[in-house]
Amino acid sequence: MRNAWSGHTFPHPSGRRRWMKDAASMDPDRPVQYILEHHRGLGPIFEIVVFGQKFVFVTDAELAAELNDESRFAKANSPALDGLRGIAGDGLFTAYNEEPNWQLAHDLLVPAFTKQAMQRYHPVMAETLDELFAVWDAGDGRIDVSSDMTRLTLETIGRTGFSTPFGSFTTSEVHPFVSAMVTALTLGRRKGVIAALPAARLLERRLDRKHADQLDYVRTFLDDIVAGRRRTGSEGSDDLLGIMLDQAHPETGERLSDENIRYQILTFLVAGHETTSGALSFASYYLVRHPDVLAKAQAETDAILGDDPDATPSYEQVARFRYLRKVLDESLRLWPTAPGYARTPRQTTLLGGRWTMTPDDWALVFLPLVQRDPKVWGEDAEAFDPERPRPRLAGTAKPFGTGERACIGRQFAVHEATMALARILHRYDIAGDPSYALRIDERLTLMPEGMEITLTRRTPSVRTVGAVPSDTPADG
Repeated sequence: MRNAWSGHTFPHPSGRRRWMKDAASMDPDRPVQYILEHHRGLGPIFEIVVFGQKFVFVTDAELAAELNDESRFAKANSPALDGLRGIAGDGLFTAYNEEPNWQLAHDLLVPAFTKQAMQRYHPVMAETLDELFAVWDAGDGRIDVSSDMTRLTLETIGRTGFSTPFGSFTTSEVHPFVSAMVTALTLGRRKGVIAALPAARLLERRLDRKHADQLDYVRTFLDDIVAGRRRTGSEGSDDLLGIMLDQAHPETGERLSDENIRYQILTFLVAGHETTSGALSFASYYLVRHPDVLAKAQAETDAILGDDPDATPSYEQVARFRYLRKVLDESLRLWPTAPGYARTPRQTTLLGGRWTMTPDDWALVFLPLVQRDPKVWGEDAEAFDPERPRPRLAGTAKPFGTGERACIGRQFAVHEATMALARILHRYDIAGDPSYALRIDERLTLMPEGMEITLTRRTPSVRTVGAVPSDTPADG
């Protein structure tokens, strides 16, 4: 049994079978939603065993906070992450803690997310939004939110991180890299599910052969980015790619190999656009369903940006959108686009004072339930409320991960999403289809599916210009 937990058995779905175990109680195409619909009553910690692989889920905020203690626990690679290593290798997201390239890449890339670096990215983010607005203004006012947010965030990370435009606003067709990338992510997740099957290696090889063209396209596309930069030399060398190609570790003098740079580019292209586009899409979903929240958010944009609907906030102004930040945070609380992370003990310990964990064991912190724990978030934890009081247990909302392996680009994502939402709401009134029922596409991240909104150009309200609403939260 993989992830054996010293033979301990946790609560599990009924109907366990001798050979398949709990395989029939999971939906491989929508595992997160299936757990929410069918297994949330199993308790604060439960297991789902698929053939010889045990998955231990933690849904209790107190237990999650304990697992987040960096002095006792560290990141573990879940089977889904291991399944991605075939395409993402030892990139920042999929590397094992002990792999030297993780520390090397992390040390090299931290300066790429300083305040000075963010100030360089800010105008590129603004210009990319301008291009999206031009497309919207030329259309009929009805947009597919997730699709357009994906175009926006992919274009933004491509330009800011690698000086590589994707042409997202010059055609209605999705860039082939996006389709190939989604295939790679879905393939990695499926490999994680089948890893414990008796014929896992054979099944994995068949999947690789079936999707070989898409996987080869991803590798070739990324290698061409690196080769193109090497040909042009230092142009744009202050972006992520320039740092990886041109800089050595200040203490050891080590450099990243071209292969590892490919892994890092893929990591940033995926993490840098999938999670942000999901956050913007979920925020849009909740805004159109809560007119009072939408009105308050637009009042804040009017107060900060004034009466010009085309106004672009300065870098410093983005931090002033505190209510909008609350909207984003609350959306990510309910629907974290990265729905969980695995943790393992640094040495044998007791979790919750009851369950022995060795360094060979790991637990999945299941954020959609941890972040809805009524003991921490209140009896209305399922409700969307941007002005929800801070939880009594600090640090229980972790949509960007936790500890030293948390998302290195968190500040980038928050800045980009806040500015994008502020400018959209300042420029447009948005309305959704009342009959739309939230559907979620699960690949490695979560994304609303099939959600359309209608955009109408608006005139900022002069009544709110010049003063931030008095009930705007004092801190972001």
